[in-house]
Amino acid sequence: MAFVKACALSELESDTPKRVEIDGTPVSLVKTEGEVFAINDICSHANVSLSEGEVEDCAIECWLHGSSFDLRTGKPSGLPATRPVPVYPVQIQGDDVLVSVTQES
Repeated sequence: MAFVKACALSELESDTPKRVEIDGTPVSLVKTEGEVFAINDICSHANVSLSEGEVEDCAIECWLHGSSFDLRTGKPSGLPATRPVPVYPVQIQGDDVLVSVTQES
């Protein structure tokens, strides 16, 4: 897996999503419950940015229709979304947040 710097850890506010783009992939970064999570920024139900939604209980809610996705697994916890969104591995090195959006072959 190739990890790429997404942002500085100091740029992330607790429970406030931050949208970044990594190798052409839109990613929402969320610092919550003492961890940093990276989830694909596009809702699987409607083509809208998840980083514009709210974070609560280690989940991000889509602002358009209210679907909520687990930040650890990407699985939706309620309708109208039925498909998960990809989640990505995160590493913290000093003040750097590194994310890998590529899969090993």
